[in-house]
Amino acid sequence: MPIDQEPHILCTDLVRIFTADGVEVQALQGLNLRVDSGEMVAVVGASGSGKSTLLTILSGLDTATAGVARVAGHDLLTMGSRERVAYRRRTVGFVWQQTSRNLLPYLTAAENVALAMNVARTRRGAGRARRVDELLGLLEVGAERDRRPAELSGGQQQRVAIAVALANDPLVLLADEPTGELDEAMSSAVLEAMRSVNDELGVTTLIVTHDPAVSGHVRRTVQIRDGRTSTEVLRSTRVDEHGEEQHVAEEFAVLDRVGRLQLPQDFMHSLELRDRVRLALESDHVGVWPGHERRPDAPTPPPSATPPSSATPPRRARHAAGPEASDRTEEER
Repeated sequence: MPIDQEPHILCTDLVRIFTADGVEVQALQGLNLRVDSGEMVAVVGASGSGKSTLLTILSGLDTATAGVARVAGHDLLTMGSRERVAYRRRTVGFVWQQTSRNLLPYLTAAENVALAMNVARTRRGAGRARRVDELLGLLEVGAERDRRPAELSGGQQQRVAIAVALANDPLVLLADEPTGELDEAMSSAVLEAMRSVNDELGVTTLIVTHDPAVSGHVRRTVQIRDGRTSTEVLRSTRVDEHGEEQHVAEEFAVLDRVGRLQLPQDFMHSLELRDRVRLALESDHVGVWPGHERRPDAPTPPPSATPPSSATPPRRARHAAGPEASDRTEEER
């Protein structure tokens, strides 16, 4: 498949196992993810869910144990050392949570951006200077070009860090908790700056975070739980019958190749779902009920019975294991 037709990020049945003192820890357990060219996606999950492991693999800092991981045409499991260096310099840009890891403290904002181009040898002279001004202007920190990181606010530092990550025209921008050290107002400003970059430059953007507020700034949010993608939320804008704009968010359970899905935690707690559940196949949906023992005098609903009105209606499920997973029609969005 040509690079311009395949997704910019494709993970299929991705596994990462760490071994320490003879104990194996499976950080990723068959994770599936697809991010198409130009998308801006947030990956959320609790600590230990596997989201940071995913990001280090996609950035080229780590290698998966098994599965498929491809970014912009690069096979991350078979990539050699020379290709890996070029990949990290030109194909992906990276923004860390800690500003101290993004910027050199003794260089100005402009010098930090220029350094990234100098190391990768992508631009020289006047072309480099124009690129520095262009990126700092796009991130709205052009006035701070001659200031060092210690003279910038936390939000300004992260904007400069984004400019550094974009210096060499990467196809994919990866961000690890980019707002983790910022207050709410600064976080919102940084996320809006990232969305502007995504709109203006078309760079595919993946943000990994534990902050659910990030979800409001992207059209698609992927939830990771126990090393697997569990649910996705797709956001869209529709016009109702009165001509008014309505913001719609739909949540989908992710179904893997063998039919497994993870029910949202709030569903499980609300309906006391545990151990096993009862299923009923309808013409257009699958019903799920608690499977624990019923009272002897309680009637058993037939397999095709409609769920009680008090039960939360099942969320729609979509397949996300392979390339076909992104073939969502506009009606599905």
